[in-house]
Amino acid sequence: MKAGLAIVLAAVLTAVGWAPATDARVTEAQPFSGRAERFDELRLLTVTHWGFDGAAHRGRLVVNRDAAAAMLGAMRTLFRLHYPIRQMRLVDAYGADDHRSMAADNTSAFNCRFVAGSGGVWSEHAYGRALDLNPLENPYVTESGYVSPPAGAPYADRSRHLQGLIHRGGPVVAAFAAVGWAWGGNWPWPRDYQHFSATGS
Repeated sequence: MKAGLAIVLAAVLTAVGWAPATDARVTEAQPFSGRAERFDELRLLTVTHWGFDGAAHRGRLVVNRDAAAAMLGAMRTLFRLHYPIRQMRLVDAYGADDHRSMAADNTSAFNCRFVAGSGGVWSEHAYGRALDLNPLENPYVTESGYVSPPAGAPYADRSRHLQGLIHRGGPVVAAFAAVGWAWGGNWPWPRDYQHFSATGS
């Protein structure tokens, strides 16, 4: 199934004429806009989001068809909140390498990959039912102090209140909870502060 989804994603990118540097700044003030394009089991979403530069940008995500409405709803709320997203590019811009995407502070959803260190268990990202949001500011942290991406180490201290950080009980968590998605920052250990998913895993 995952190989099929990856093939479909490649077809999606070809069909829409995708190139890695397509993230565009929205030069005129405008309300949130979001649309979903249909491709078999996947949906290519194009959404408006605020950047760390205070300007509106367009980004793209690939999600499962059953996750498209929820994702658009959550993104609409984040836009209304003026929550900043560093960038939102398809993981193919990083060769589908999760570590490269995280190091670039890239927000992404679908990625045909296993759970790290799981011995072959498919990630919810492989089903298009998970999102990693501002991974540098919201790193994956273990109880022993391992942080991924490594440059996210200063943000492992969740008492900080900086641009893009997600906090327990805060509006970003509430935006996803409103569409039925759970936050990895609520896990006991490890805590995945960037991670939201439809299944909670």
